[in-house]
Amino acid sequence: MLDGFGRAITASCRYYKPASVLDLEAIMQRARRETLTVTFRGNGRSYGDAALNSHGIVVDTSGLKQILEWNASTGIIRAEVGVTIEQLWQHVIGDGYWPFVVPGTMHATLGGCVAMNVHGKNNSRMGPFGDYIEALTLLLADGRRVVLSRNEQAYLFFATIGGLGLLGAIVDVTLRLRKIESGRLRVQSEVAPNLQETLARFERRLQSCDYAVGWVDAYATGNKLGRSELHFASYLTRAEDREGEQSLRISAQSLPTRLFGLPAEELFRFMRPFASSVAMSLLNATKYGVARVRSGHVSLQSHAAFAFLLDYIPDWRLAYGDGGFIQHQLFVPKHAAEACLKSVLLTCQGAQLVPHLAVLKRHREDKYLLSHALDGWSLALDFRVTNANREKVWALTARLTELVLASGGKFYLAKDAVLRPEDAEPAFGKSNVLRFLALKQQLDPTGLFSSDLFERVFPVLSRATGETVHRASDGT
Repeated sequence: MLDGFGRAITASCRYYKPASVLDLEAIMQRARRETLTVTFRGNGRSYGDAALNSHGIVVDTSGLKQILEWNASTGIIRAEVGVTIEQLWQHVIGDGYWPFVVPGTMHATLGGCVAMNVHGKNNSRMGPFGDYIEALTLLLADGRRVVLSRNEQAYLFFATIGGLGLLGAIVDVTLRLRKIESGRLRVQSEVAPNLQETLARFERRLQSCDYAVGWVDAYATGNKLGRSELHFASYLTRAEDREGEQSLRISAQSLPTRLFGLPAEELFRFMRPFASSVAMSLLNATKYGVARVRSGHVSLQSHAAFAFLLDYIPDWRLAYGDGGFIQHQLFVPKHAAEACLKSVLLTCQGAQLVPHLAVLKRHREDKYLLSHALDGWSLALDFRVTNANREKVWALTARLTELVLASGGKFYLAKDAVLRPEDAEPAFGKSNVLRFLALKQQLDPTGLFSSDLFERVFPVLSRATGETVHRASDGT
């Protein structure tokens, strides 16, 4: 029995954990013989059902964790698919490097980062994870290995990045890293009293910082709707940080082992009583009040401390209770952002299902085939799920989806648990969806690679028909 990271979605799956690429090849051969589908899973950080496969095999690739090559002169590293972001930065930081893009947790694997084309708090400046991939080795459904890059089979390269692991098994990743002079960032906090000011202040600061992220009090109403705390961070040069050399040690990047006087690994137990809406409303108001007092405060934080907030409390997902939670991450174009996000917050409040956590980021467009990115904003909303409210949560997210699609928006499938088949083409573009299908059927004609997410969001695609491929090849 496996679950998504949010624990609200589960599935009973056949499970394998290969210790080598040869083991992976043997598992795929067995799946072909038994006509079973295959889904890949790294550390299970996808919130919904992207790494679940109710009708087939789940292959846990976290055992494929060798770093194959590292060149400290060029900042180029090649590593197996199961290497985590934690393993990656720990291997290179002593040489003065850091990944250009990291997600909110260091426990994601490289394979997951490629398959979901993850983004970070610097997406508007630096783009997604895929922009720093030099090459990929892909194991196809027929057993062939191919090397992909921007110069070799570029079309497949741009489809595999963000392709949900549906075109083949990613075996290894060659990644370009960023040279840094300090292991710390200069971080400044601000508050904004409402949504309009939140977006305006965010935009004003984007060109003067390297990272930007906002926490939004989703419980605030009236003229306080969308009030927020914003954090802006910038890299430090050696001249700006006298302790820069020492800060490049792994030990200087460690997250605290105790918070509020308690062991970090036990803190989720103390968070459970605060998972109710009343308690979360009070906590959000308190957080904003504290942020107002500290507005303008500047501090130095390690890269790990700023980037990996989700890792401060191990097993924090358990704080939501037995029903878990889902995250619905909405992407809205810039011109429609204020009106759409205002409607989203009001709709949640009207349904009395206010997200416990709401995180705002700024994004830019990219050219990957199934991209979630656009020139605009994302708002990631965490909804607690219980037996009593499950149907209401799904009904609410359907309404939110309609609001976003009407604004020309998109969604992030790494987080998704709720999108419907009718949402796929409006969100990702009909031509993109059909081109992806055509390529998948060409490379995987028997449908070896699938997942519960693929069956849910793309049911027609997952049963790829000749008519669909014909239409896609026409370019329509």
